[in-house]
Amino acid sequence: MKDAFGIPQSLLVLGGTSEIALATVRRLVVRRTLTVWLAGRPSPGLESAATELRALGAEVRTLAFDALDPESHEAVLGKVFAEGDIDMVLLAFGILGDQAHDEREPVAAVRVAQTNYTGAVSAGLVSARALQTQGHGSLVVLSSVAGERARRADFIYGSSKAGLDVFAQGLGDALHGTGVHVMVVRPGFVRSRMTVGLEEAPLATTPEAVATAIELGLRRRSETVWVPGALRVVMSAVRHLPRALVRRLPL
Repeated sequence: MKDAFGIPQSLLVLGGTSEIALATVRRLVVRRTLTVWLAGRPSPGLESAATELRALGAEVRTLAFDALDPESHEAVLGKVFAEGDIDMVLLAFGILGDQAHDEREPVAAVRVAQTNYTGAVSAGLVSARALQTQGHGSLVVLSSVAGERARRADFIYGSSKAGLDVFAQGLGDALHGTGVHVMVVRPGFVRSRMTVGLEEAPLATTPEAVATAIELGLRRRSETVWVPGALRVVMSAVRHLPRALVRRLPL
């Protein structure tokens, strides 16, 4: 169960090598989280992350999980919940893709959509049902401000995040009153491995800053978290700009 401040004792991370996810787990482990499941494709990176978290004092187990294999999600994630209650599921997997390349190669574009949206819908529903069955817990979904408005520079990635965001909001409404809390996290440009080589956007942030915002959101039982907070106002304005103007802006 969570403590009085909303910090989970047990945590399942879907996307166990995500820099944002690992920054979040480190922060929570230092505070109170005792048990962590890192789910992802088997790799040295996944094992290295587990070793690092064990050194912080957490009991850590790894789990083979593939976002692109939704037929396996119920069985794979069911094993975790069969071991005991999970206080929080952090849905953190996703890929950025390469917009220019993916426009020329539709199969690559579909992979972005299937990973970021279809895989997340499957894993999110499986996790939500398990949390509802146990009667408590939080589902934290990493979305993106890219899903707030179509942009020439990344509309394939952005459209996948837009779908994920709406799905997570609707799921939160569906679970209202069940004891399950759904929180959507909308970071802006995050300095990470995924964005190396890309031009940095205004109000850029870090995995650690996102982790801090997630912890605060858990304590407040927020439904939506913007990182940094100023993006809430910025994106509200961008959403209402004329389409012809948005085309000319360096977004």
